[in-house]
Amino acid sequence: MREIDLDTWNRKEHFLFFRRMDYPIYNICFDLDITDYKFFAKRNSLSFTNALLYLSIKSINELENFRYRVREDKVVLHDIIHPSFAYLDDGSDLFKFVVLDYSDDIFDFNAAAYRQARAQQEFFPLEKLSGRDDFVFFSSIPGISFTGIDHTIHLNRDDAVPRITWGKYYERENRILLPYNIQVNHLFIDGYHLGKFKERLDANIRIISSGDNPEKALKE
Repeated sequence: MREIDLDTWNRKEHFLFFRRMDYPIYNICFDLDITDYKFFAKRNSLSFTNALLYLSIKSINELENFRYRVREDKVVLHDIIHPSFAYLDDGSDLFKFVVLDYSDDIFDFNAAAYRQARAQQEFFPLEKLSGRDDFVFFSSIPGISFTGIDHTIHLNRDDAVPRITWGKYYERENRILLPYNIQVNHLFIDGYHLGKFKERLDANIRIISSGDNPEKALKE
């Protein structure tokens, strides 16, 4: 993590402009084409959710604007962002937030997500998140193919932690589409950057779904 020098930062004017707003946080929904990805996950015995978590956080980490945060009126840039995701134990209707360190290997990530989720007893391990902002919150609503969604949040204009949720996939014109939502802060992320995020996510899904060696394909 490093502190940004606002005086030499090319985004200074945009940051200060949006910081005048009471609520510069917004979200967008789009359909994610997972036609090939769905079969890739099954073919490689990967959890559909865990692998999509991996591809999402990998895409986040590849884009600088998604790694900016505000700390005590200072802007910092994290080197790595980690996932915190909602998980339901079998037979339970009460979710828990699981905090996981990012791994650049999809198979290691998948296994670690399973281990951490099943081992964790508390619903909200706030001590693991205390003082941290180097993460993204993930959740899913697998029973609904939504077209819009809002997130619970403190009314804090400096909250730059993205929230990502996806819903129930559906078929259209022989393609499998997944409703995908991301909430961001305009302090750091404009529509241009959201477009870049979708490009990276689409590309990572395409790359990993097309090869026999998914980990090697993502690193080429």
